[in-house]
Amino acid sequence: MAAEHVDVLIVGAGLSGIGAASHLRERLPGKSFVILEGRGAIGGTWDLFRYPGVRSDSDMFTLGYAHKPWTAPKSIADGDSIRDYIREAAAESGVDRHVRFHHRVVSAEWSTPDARWTVTAERSDTGEVAVFTAGFLFACTGYYRYEHGYTPEFPGVDDYRGTLVHPQLWPEDLDWTGKKVVVIGSGATAVTLVPSMAGAAEHVTMLQRSPSYVLTLGSRDPIADFARKWLPAKVAYPVIRWKNVLMATAFYQLSKRRPAFVKNLLRKDAARRLPAGYDLDTHFKPRYDPWDQRVCFVPDGDLFRALRKGNASVVTDRIETFTETGLRLESGAELEADVVVTATGLDVLMLGGMTVSVDGEKVDPADTVAYKGMMLGGVPNAALAVGYTNASWTLKIDLVSEYVCRLLKHMDAKGVRIVTPKTPAASVGRVPFLDLQAGYVQRAAATLPQQAEVAPWRLRQNYPADVRTLRYGPVDDAVEFSR
Repeated sequence: MAAEHVDVLIVGAGLSGIGAASHLRERLPGKSFVILEGRGAIGGTWDLFRYPGVRSDSDMFTLGYAHKPWTAPKSIADGDSIRDYIREAAAESGVDRHVRFHHRVVSAEWSTPDARWTVTAERSDTGEVAVFTAGFLFACTGYYRYEHGYTPEFPGVDDYRGTLVHPQLWPEDLDWTGKKVVVIGSGATAVTLVPSMAGAAEHVTMLQRSPSYVLTLGSRDPIADFARKWLPAKVAYPVIRWKNVLMATAFYQLSKRRPAFVKNLLRKDAARRLPAGYDLDTHFKPRYDPWDQRVCFVPDGDLFRALRKGNASVVTDRIETFTETGLRLESGAELEADVVVTATGLDVLMLGGMTVSVDGEKVDPADTVAYKGMMLGGVPNAALAVGYTNASWTLKIDLVSEYVCRLLKHMDAKGVRIVTPKTPAASVGRVPFLDLQAGYVQRAAATLPQQAEVAPWRLRQNYPADVRTLRYGPVDDAVEFSR
């Protein structure tokens, strides 16, 4: 079988992959590329997730691409609108014509003598194997497993006679009208599901082991509305984008430096929106500091509104066992449930699950150190797109894509074919790749790359600082070039 060769091979046609391809097409129009997508549609996360109310957990002026202004009225957008936006961006830039659907990448093998990757993909539509070679590999796969989410092993779950569903695999025909629903979880997915299901259900209970921080945001941004009305579009969009970047950065930094102050702000906001006498300490007082895990944003306070109306409630307890009709809790209380939704998180999966080898030696990501948060020490001609945990995903993806284009231009100018980040000395301290205490991160910590404590091996969760590093900083520091 003859392998098809391209200059750059992008894995994934979601928000990251389409963004990366758009940057490549604009900045390096002479480079050939292909996008391999394991599923049958463009959109990634935003095509996969179809649960009720699915929406952005960041504002769209920063979750949208820098090169394509978000023009819809709502700043917090629904999943369908985001999916349409990604597909529109792909069509406008012409990168949709470069997508090969149903190509699930299973392996990538680097050969130094040939200065190229050999990438093998399995085709889910025909069962065939497709082989590609590429000078540069760009993994835009996110960091979770698409096939299924994370569900703990619940005692007695086989005895349950109702409907059990994980949000990642939401059935199209699920009807919860007039039914009792229990949503297990307290993260962004749970706080989205509860108000979205509460209108039609008899009652929705959010069952949490421990609370998360919840903050109300307006679904529309009045400053953005004003700017778009009175300023030219080319001026308004970057102004709004930077306004939101700086506000989010300031909130994050304030949370880290004065956690008690931010805790008090969040508590006051929740108390103002909940019924008088509501037990805040039990249901809305987390044990951790703000931004040790992501803060859950709720548009227009919809979660609090559902709790005030009484068609939704929060129970903070642990599950003892499932029963035939619902769940029995450790407190002895029982919850009847016709439908149980396990909003219990993601299964982290680096590089989309593909195996990677360099000159015949298999690469374990856990044994590598991330270079500028986007390449792996000792792995030539490869980048990975991983967004922010404390800000919009796309802010980081845009910067990484720009950097890859700058790096490829530099290599062409110098007449070199190989770039390899040099792994720092073992004496340099290591820190986690993802600095979050969230369960999905902690469960996968042993499988993730690390960072080092010094630049350029340490990339902090700070967009303005990353602009200096990735957009304007050098591309030849701590790397080796070869012809």
